[in-house]
Amino acid sequence: MNFNALIVEKTDDGKTHASVQRITQDQLPAGDVTVAVEYSTVNYKDGLCIGPGGGLVRNYPHVPGIDFAGTVEASDDPRYAPGDKVVLTGWRVGEAHWGGYAQKARVKADWLVPLPDALSTRQAMAVGTAGFTAMLAVMALENHGLKPGDGPVLVTGAAGGVGSVAVALLAALGHDVAAVTGRPETEPYLRELGASQIVPRDMINETVKRPLESEIWAGCVDAVGGAMLARVLGQMKYRCSVAAVGLAGGANLPATVIPFLLRGVNLLGIDSVLQPYENRVLAWNRIAQDLPMDKLEEMIQPATLADLPALGADILKGQVKGRVVVDVNG
Repeated sequence: MNFNALIVEKTDDGKTHASVQRITQDQLPAGDVTVAVEYSTVNYKDGLCIGPGGGLVRNYPHVPGIDFAGTVEASDDPRYAPGDKVVLTGWRVGEAHWGGYAQKARVKADWLVPLPDALSTRQAMAVGTAGFTAMLAVMALENHGLKPGDGPVLVTGAAGGVGSVAVALLAALGHDVAAVTGRPETEPYLRELGASQIVPRDMINETVKRPLESEIWAGCVDAVGGAMLARVLGQMKYRCSVAAVGLAGGANLPATVIPFLLRGVNLLGIDSVLQPYENRVLAWNRIAQDLPMDKLEEMIQPATLADLPALGADILKGQVKGRVVVDVNG
């Protein structure tokens, strides 16, 4: 039976082109579980894989989409049976392996997580890798002592996918959330998610000569990196932590070791790609428990497979707000 998929192909001159095509189930890669995909989403990595040059893709033709949620259609693994609702993030699916931008996917059972009963597949993809990463960051901050009432928690890149979910989660958990954004028009959106203060990006985007400034932040979820992360490190309260989840502002870190030595600041690296199964289950259960679904709904931008080439370009330019939910059957 034929079904729709977004196929990225490379031409002889090295350029790539993405289009929705009809393919057969026989074309799917090997795997233990076949999933009838219902929803996917758009992440920065997806933009790289869709866009010119193919980004992280090594073999063509290719189906991008690093996330998906749907219903098990067939399984050779006893952990999953037809009818089970599942979610997948990470494991280089959508990069090295065919991903979720299709109406069907075949993957290894180890890559899947049972979808919590409290979440629909649509809600799961409103969360996606971005929201899953945000939850991992919040859990890491909690594991290093962050509690409500400790002081303001900074979220950089707050209007993006990770930032939006981080703001909503932290606010719902009782924290005073300060949201950094370079787009003034997103202030009402961020306040609706729960941000109690808005920090213009220009106020915090440059390094200063002093390695330490006044102690301001009790925690930080940083999606920007670069000069902004360096500045934030010097503003952290004593023995508080920054969870680093992205590098939208660059991979270099023009910082000193002084915040680590004199204030005991912790810089926590958050990886969502190869997280162990137990951590994935815990994070998804926390999402189902702690993320306000009404706030999640406010983040959603609906899309179809046909919209993906344009959305892939938009996310690379920082022009996507909130969470894109792709209805692959739409």
